[in-house]
Amino acid sequence: MKFQLVYFTFFLFYLKTFAQLPPGFVYVGNEIPSVKTELRYFSENNFVGSNIEGYETNSAILSKEATMALKKVQMALENKNLSLKIYDAYRPQKAVNYFWEWTKKLDDTLMKEQYYPKLKKTDLFQLHYIAKRSGHSRGSTVDLTIVDNLTGKELDMGTPYDYFGEESWVNFKGISIAQQNNRKLLQRVMLANGFRNYSKEWWHFTLNNEPFKNTYFNFDVK
Repeated sequence: MKFQLVYFTFFLFYLKTFAQLPPGFVYVGNEIPSVKTELRYFSENNFVGSNIEGYETNSAILSKEATMALKKVQMALENKNLSLKIYDAYRPQKAVNYFWEWTKKLDDTLMKEQYYPKLKKTDLFQLHYIAKRSGHSRGSTVDLTIVDNLTGKELDMGTPYDYFGEESWVNFKGISIAQQNNRKLLQRVMLANGFRNYSKEWWHFTLNNEPFKNTYFNFDVK
């Protein structure tokens, strides 16, 4: 029984390490073993409330270039006893399509109070929180936060990840000074290492020189 468990563990490690990805893509955890990952779309803890199509594992995938830039960010944070935590990285186009179809189901508001309490579901598309195309599908966009390695807790950014509203805007002032400073730290370390932000989502960053800027991929996260 013990041998079978060891074999199965090795088999899972082999699959993750040597699984075939399109050329130019890597598993972030293989290149940055200390990074923390909680892919929210591989769970029910997201604005839809269910596991999203195309997410089969909790393994972040990015372009090689984005991963190497992220490695520099992680090294800078580790000097402060901090770490990155990834919520989403590469996102298949089928997942984007899934979100788009979900917006049409007006009676499905299971997670409204947690993620978009001040908005109508129909507003999510009109306000560009959900679109038919996502930079994530190009492989060099990542959603993340910072974790305190001493406590294991995420830094307080003022809103949860994927909260739809002005409160999530990078420069929103209606949060505490400590929360503003935490956002500034994340922005500063990401922008200093080759990423650009999205002003309406404090967690969202794209590599400046993304290698696949005109290509939207659709392979599964597995």
